[in-house]
Amino acid sequence: QVQLVESGGGLVQPGGSLRLSCAASGSIFSIGYMAWYRQAPGKERELVATITSSGTSNYADSVKGRFTIVRDNAKNTMYLQMNSLKPEDTAVYLCNADVWETYYQHVNYWGQGTQVTVSS
Repeated sequence: QVQLVESGGGLVQPGGSLRLSCAASGSIFSIGYMAWYRQAPGKERELVATITSSGTSNYADSVKGRFTIVRDNAKNTMYLQMNSLKPEDTAVYLCNADVWETYYQHVNYWGQGTQVTVSS
């Protein structure tokens, strides 16, 4: 079993910055694809950014140029640096990862989420 734990959310003013972390622990052989999603009240879950095990990243158009996704494979941790935050970035941010628990078995996991609120 693997746990993904997000941290770093909070209340920030428009134009401010936050850095989210997603730490994976448990029975981990390796971690492949990782991603950040977000879900605002009354809206569908939205893919924010993805990163492969080799560090190739992709972003939703709504966050390009403002958010940066990185990962530290040695620490099984992924980060999302969020700059120039806007009120429309307000959401619960969730971590997703494809975890290889053995050489042959991989399972997709979700974290519980961390709240980001952008408001003056």
